[in-house]
This record gives sequence, C-alpha cells and structure tokens, in this order.
Amino acid sequence: MRIEKDTLGEVKVPGHVYYGAQTMRAVVNFPISGLRLPRRFIKAQGIVKLAAARANGSLGLLGRRMCRAIEKAALEVIGGIHDSDFVVDVYQAGAGTSQNMNANEIIANRAIEVLGGKKGDYRLVNPNDHVNMAQSTNDTIPTSIYLSAHEAVREDLVPALMRLKTVLQSKAREFDRIVKAGRTHMQDAVPVRLGQEFSGYAESVALDLVRIQNAAKSLLALPIGGNALGTGINAHRRFRASVIREIGNITGIRFRSRKNLFEGIQNIYPVLELSASLRGLAVTLTKIANDIRLLCSGPRTGLAEIKLPAVQPGSSIMPGKVNPVMAEMLNMVCYQVMGNDTAIAYAIQASQLELNVMMPMAAHNLLSSLDILSRGIGAFTDKCTAGIEADAVRCREYAGATLAMATALNPLIGYAAAAEVSKEAYRTGKTVRAVAVEQGILDEKNAKRALDPDKLTRA
Repeated sequence: MRIEKDTLGEVKVPGHVYYGAQTMRAVVNFPISGLRLPRRFIKAQGIVKLAAARANGSLGLLGRRMCRAIEKAALEVIGGIHDSDFVVDVYQAGAGTSQNMNANEIIANRAIEVLGGKKGDYRLVNPNDHVNMAQSTNDTIPTSIYLSAHEAVREDLVPALMRLKTVLQSKAREFDRIVKAGRTHMQDAVPVRLGQEFSGYAESVALDLVRIQNAAKSLLALPIGGNALGTGINAHRRFRASVIREIGNITGIRFRSRKNLFEGIQNIYPVLELSASLRGLAVTLTKIANDIRLLCSGPRTGLAEIKLPAVQPGSSIMPGKVNPVMAEMLNMVCYQVMGNDTAIAYAIQASQLELNVMMPMAAHNLLSSLDILSRGIGAFTDKCTAGIEADAVRCREYAGATLAMATALNPLIGYAAAAEVSKEAYRTGKTVRAVAVEQGILDEKNAKRALDPDKLTRA
C-alpha cells in the first residue's frame, strides 16, 4: 500500500495501481453495481486529456517534459493499457467527478513514472493542476460521452444498419413474385406480394438510419473549454479553440465548440436526441422481429409463409422443435433500449441550474444501447434475415383464399353486395371467386381476370 493525500485527508491506495486517493474513495463509497463505463468511453477520456495537454503545452502552460509525459500516459489510456485501473462504478458521484479524477490520477501517476518518479509524487505531475488544467468534470465528461457515442454510431451501428437494409432489400427483390394474403387487424386483407412486405421493412430501416445519422450530428458540438459552468474560468483564452482543434487532429473528425457553453454544460441534449432516435429504431426492429415470428409460425399450425434458418434447438422437452430465436433475441434488445431511453430521459430532465449531475448513468445507458443494438442487429441479419426462405405454395394458397378478395368486386357490384359475397364464401368455405361465378356476377373468364391475386397487387 501507499499513502496518498487529498483535500479530505490521507487514503491508503494499493501500491501497484495508477489511480489515487479520490478514486480509492469512490471505490469504497460506491460499491453499487459492479458496472463500469465501457472501453469506448475510457478511450474518449484519454483523447480529451491528450488534447488538453497538447493545447496547454502549445500555449506555454505546461513544460515540454511534463507535457510529453502526460501525452504518453494519455496515449496508453487511449490504447487500453490501463483499463483495469478504471474502477469507478457507473452509479457514482454526480456529474462524474470520480470518473474524471480516475482518469486524471491514472495519467498523472503514469506520467510521474515516465519522468522517473514514484507513484503519488504529485510534485512532478499533479492530477488536478496539470492533467486537469483548464478543464472540469462538467465539460470533460459530456465531451467524452459525445466522442464515444459518435464513434459507436459511426463504426458499429451505421454499418450494422446498412447491412440489414441491404439484406432486406435483397429479400424484397427475391420475393417480389410471391403473392400472399395481406392481413390487417390480424384478419384477412387484400393480396400483397411478400417482396412488397419486405420492401416496407427495408425502407423503415433506411429511414431510421437517416434519423440516427442526423441525431449523431448533434454530438459534433463539444462543451470542452467551458470548464466549470461555461465561463472558461482558469483556462487560457485560446484554450477552447486549441483543444477542439487537437481533438479533431486526434480523431480525424471535424468537431466544433458548442454555440453557447452555458447551455452545453447545463444540459446534455445530444444524448437525449440520439437516444430518442435509437428508441425509434427499436420500435421499428420490434415490429420487424414480431412480423418474422408471425410469418414463420407453425410449421404445421401457423402461418408458415417463410422459413428461418435453424440455429438453435427450441425445446428441452419437445424433440425437433425449432424456435425463431434470433427474432426473440432482437425483441429483448429492443425492449432494453426502450428502457435505457426512459432512464436517459429522466436523467436529462433532472438538470438543475448550471449542471446535469446524472451524466455517468446517461452515458452508460446510451453506450449500452448503441452496443447491444449494433451486436443484436448484426446477429439477426446474418443468422436470420439473410437465410429466410419463402414457402411460395403456402403463400399462393392464402392469396387465393383471402375473403378480402371481394374488395375487387366493389367497382362492379358495390360495397354492400361484395360484402354479401364475402360472407357467403366464409359460410360455405368456398373462395370469393367461386361464389362470384356461382351467383352469376362474373363468368369464369372474367372472374379469373378480375380476381387475379397478382394483378391486384400491381394496381
């Protein structure tokens, strides 16, 4: 053990770790969930600290040797070398002060080593005065959220959605000639092509993709430089522009400063905006997954219009049973995302006066939603959607049998008379076409033409 001091007094810290007194207090005070903010967030913290060190160094506020030592330590944090030392629970001190100090202490102690000193000798590099120079928890934590979330959208979620959209579009083309019965209110409706049904899924995903990409643009405006409240207290007047420029150099992304830093620290509305778009995607995916489960139901006693790849035995007691497990998995992911969004909404409306203090939980939920959506969509696409097959015979039978075929008779005999044909078909178990011929409404030739299911889908 080593003894460190903070403003509250002495704290015993394990000798081998890079974190210090404030992190140790957080470990003791917040043994809540065992959950930690993820790798991507830690990487973003490293980027912020690296950019700040370079900005302060360029402004002559950090000596060259110290600046280089901090840079080396921050680069190691970005690379994941010190992940095991990021030990603060998600449910921690408000706003993420403990999380910010966790990063500051790790980088300071590692920089001290680089300079030839021993951990805890903060005369060489101080977590607050040097690593956290011109910064505050209040601007570094939201900045880290935006950096990490933007990366997750760009690198994981967008590619997963693009792949799902492409596969659904491919299935729409593959199934374009397969006519089936449409259903509204879970009852017979007019014919539709299976490809048309899948084209609706593809377009829904495409629209959600656009909404998410638009929401992600709000993450590009960073509050860094606002410091504690937005005034930029204790920061060089050129620090704000310099640190934004350095973040851009490190990430290759054109970030910018928030127009009003007071608003940027009072609120974290980009998190709310992106989470809402993820909730919308979850609603779309829930609908698609539910439809897939209905369309493959059976295989003997359900709709059975499509067949899914068999990837998992479906029962511990019923031999040979195969369930739509990938669609079920996707449903669970979507429900969790909806729950995360609700928690985020509550966290963000809890902003008070100059600061939102619920940022760690909001960060955890947002990044968790991005992660499970990306992984869930990828698995659903590759292990379910790409392998869907149509039962063309079953679809054709349903298309001819739907009582809503009587809709095509409306222009010929009117709605009320067509309804009587439909009811007679239901009562006798015959098709609408057969009843129409029997009642002399149409002859066989005209009935075949007027009540052709495929033609009815191309009006």
